[in-house]
Amino acid sequence: MKTAVGSLSYCTNIHPGEKWGDHFEQLKKYIPAVKQQVSPDQSFGIGLRLANAASLELSKEENLTAFKQWLKETDTYVFTMNGFPYGGFHDTIVKGNVHAPDWTSADRVSYTIRLFRILAALLPEGMEGSISTNPLSYKFWCNRCAEETNAFVESATLNMLLVVEQLVRIHKSGGPIMHLDIEPEPDGMMENTDEFLDWYFNSLLPLGIPFIADKFQVSETEAASLIKQHIQLCYDVCHYALVYESPKDVLERMEQHGIRIGKLQISAALKANLPAQPAGRKEVIDAFRKFNEPVYLHQVIARKNDGTFIHYPDLPEALEDADNPAVTEWRSHFHVPVFLEDFGVLHSTQEDIRQVLALQKERPFTQHMEVETYTWDVLPPAYKQEMGSSISRELNWIKSQL
Repeated sequence: MKTAVGSLSYCTNIHPGEKWGDHFEQLKKYIPAVKQQVSPDQSFGIGLRLANAASLELSKEENLTAFKQWLKETDTYVFTMNGFPYGGFHDTIVKGNVHAPDWTSADRVSYTIRLFRILAALLPEGMEGSISTNPLSYKFWCNRCAEETNAFVESATLNMLLVVEQLVRIHKSGGPIMHLDIEPEPDGMMENTDEFLDWYFNSLLPLGIPFIADKFQVSETEAASLIKQHIQLCYDVCHYALVYESPKDVLERMEQHGIRIGKLQISAALKANLPAQPAGRKEVIDAFRKFNEPVYLHQVIARKNDGTFIHYPDLPEALEDADNPAVTEWRSHFHVPVFLEDFGVLHSTQEDIRQVLALQKERPFTQHMEVETYTWDVLPPAYKQEMGSSISRELNWIKSQL
């Protein structure tokens, strides 16, 4: 829906369906009901997620035409897409494969360009479009010497520039402005502001400026401007809370460096202080065990009593080190409902969401806001509710914050 500070929706990666027909049935089931609960009197925006198989099917003219007609009939519109997970995201073990294929692969390039062509056909006139994507790759796939890592990053970046080229061509031919929004996350090739800015200014721009300048016969200054228009940041609140970065600091640094935030993904992580006393510590650890499920990655970043951090690639590794006396806090990558702040002895990073929405309300820094709680199927039973009402409750809570 359109708010005073931008479009707000939820990401449909919450719904199963790797084939378009299956996913479309889920949209038909839930979107009208959610719209009635949160946006009965105005158009409702959709944050669309398409698996590769679904994107191939929706690219067919008859399917795209039918979907556009359904959008018109239901007074809904698509303004953003999630291009991070390429393959199966439900009823399968996802874990690190959420990054596959990574940006060194031609399949990732083709998939992303296809998504942008679909988005260009769906966007309302005059509206920018955004697609979020993974931060090049999974760090554990690139644990090599510095020289090999640099070659890997260069290959991935050059592939991403092929997408930029297409976005520039689409806009120059009269199409909409669209941007690819890089989503840092724990154990991605970029997982924090330092790594994102390092890549942007030491890899993307040095490789991209001569590439775009040559392709379009423009100056280096204009080439840099085109890259900054079409490659932006996807600020996932959960991910940045996991790396202990405050919203105010992230936004200030992006502004200082002239990098736009293309999409705000509104999500919350789990966190808790770990008491020194054995009984209290065991209670907290046992509560985390209830969230140890086998489908998605639940990286843990632990704060030590000296202010440094330990990175665990998944919750089981953290649980094995639960008695580490130097650790005083855990934050775990588990997208919990944004409207809940407490989960018994555990808490969420909801305060980060409150802060970032207050900053958005004070001075809007993005036009695209998307709730991304995709874990309803794997939540502990005590926190599961009917999907439609849960989605509506999240969106209405965010509206109340704005």
